[in-house]
Amino acid sequence: MNITFNSFHARLSAVASGLLLSFWLSGCSLTAPTDQSQVTATPKATNAVNPAKKEKKVILTTFTVIADMVQNVAGDKAIVESIVKPGAEIHGYEPTPSDLVRAKKVDLILDNGLGLERWAEKYYNSVPKVPHITLSAGITPVEIAENAYKGKPNPHAWMSPQNAVIYVENIRKALVDLEPANADTYNANAQAYSQKIKAIDQKLRKDLSIIPQDQRYIVSCEGAFSYIARDYGLKEVYLWAVNSEQQATPKQVEKVINTVKANKIPTIFCESTVNDKAQREVANTTGAKFGGVFYVDSLSPADGPASTYLKLLEYNVNTLIQGLQGN
Repeated sequence: MNITFNSFHARLSAVASGLLLSFWLSGCSLTAPTDQSQVTATPKATNAVNPAKKEKKVILTTFTVIADMVQNVAGDKAIVESIVKPGAEIHGYEPTPSDLVRAKKVDLILDNGLGLERWAEKYYNSVPKVPHITLSAGITPVEIAENAYKGKPNPHAWMSPQNAVIYVENIRKALVDLEPANADTYNANAQAYSQKIKAIDQKLRKDLSIIPQDQRYIVSCEGAFSYIARDYGLKEVYLWAVNSEQQATPKQVEKVINTVKANKIPTIFCESTVNDKAQREVANTTGAKFGGVFYVDSLSPADGPASTYLKLLEYNVNTLIQGLQGN
């Protein structure tokens, strides 16, 4: 038994000595981690994998309409996101904690201004280090004519194709300042996009030219078409000035009913983000046709008729002209 034990002990010592020599020759430490996850999950390895994803600037916009406009100018050189989702109402939106977290990780925030985002100031105070730019700068405001907002600027300046060209120029400047290396792309994209908007402007002007002046009424729930009315010689009629009321008052409904009857307006409309019950009441009372919805404060979902800003303009123009023609 002693011979066997001594023989086994000698062999075990030889194996241990061999292992120690092997570790020493290979330069490995006996205390080094052998768990593969610990070896690979180092900060250096993570940084080596992800820098390409951070090459593109991330731009956050307040709502979907200008997000699409910005994306058209940015092309594939930047990532563009919207705070408010398609179909949501923008005026009284309440940012969520996740909205605040997301804002801290972006390079630039773009808003509409003109009082549209009533929550913007508080939002920006929560992310003071992130620059923000207002895209309606340089536009001559149309003042709201009545109700609690009388004298304040109508915020829906993007609804006029003529104003939209100013938005595009402001977007171009913002992107070039943010990332001069891609200036050629931003400049070219802005020029091409502006040409498409100008084509819609010409279509609207041409189509309206066949409508008699005294029949050019645009009747909606919200007073979101003041800029179109100014630029194209339309008369605007609406239930409320800004999407803040939960429902129209009897006085507001009566005003629109009387105007529609007096001017024999054939078709009336509402907006996609509000309840159209009051406007349908106007249609039933006056005999006017309810012509459907306009898209104003939000794009439609991807499979809808206004999934981009250009489609929004085209859809609204076609819907309006058909309504004015009594179709």
